[in-house]
Amino acid sequence: MQAPPPWKLKGNGYIFLYRFPKSFVAKFGFLADYQADTFNGDFVGTVMLVDYATSAVGPYHELLFVPGRLNFDKKKIFSISKIYVSSQDSVENGIANWGIPKELANFKITTLGEQEEIIEVHIEGKTFFKAHLHKRSFKFPITTKFFPLKLAQKLGHDLLITNSPAKGKASFAKLLNIEVDSSHFPPISQLKPLSVLAVSGFEMEFPHPEIISNYFA
Repeated sequence: MQAPPPWKLKGNGYIFLYRFPKSFVAKFGFLADYQADTFNGDFVGTVMLVDYATSAVGPYHELLFVPGRLNFDKKKIFSISKIYVSSQDSVENGIANWGIPKELANFKITTLGEQEEIIEVHIEGKTFFKAHLHKRSFKFPITTKFFPLKLAQKLGHDLLITNSPAKGKASFAKLLNIEVDSSHFPPISQLKPLSVLAVSGFEMEFPHPEIISNYFA
């Protein structure tokens, strides 16, 4: 299924904020060569768990790792180095539209109450990521208007830069437990997050990217 941009997405999710040590990213960050050459490690990175209720290819789940900002086109821009989604259509279109290196995995969500859940991600029956989270009730607005979400990814010899505006409601969350297999995802269980946010009812757009042709030629 081909689904060209723009995409309009709605859903819920979690944002884990970290200041990843350079040594951690170098060893566990799954950086492609172009990312390893441009990573400067001077800003906060993130892990995101997202449940898209609607998208151009239907509902799907997502787990991604952003090590921090990288140097591209004389700018410091975020870049995804590892990402899993639960939809093959999302895999194929994510790569073709924005150069996002999506891989297919299965997700399992166990709800333990209105504010508590366990999220598991596995491949071929093997769980490689498991997080137990508790959301607090107080919510506040969140928007990328004050914290732009811009991504730089490689597709062939081209650099694709995508600015993805989003807004929603957020609350602080507590990470009660986390288990990660480093052969499939950066072992963030070794680190303490700066903060964890639970985001609900968000709306997000993935537009056509800015394409810098032959940037990596």
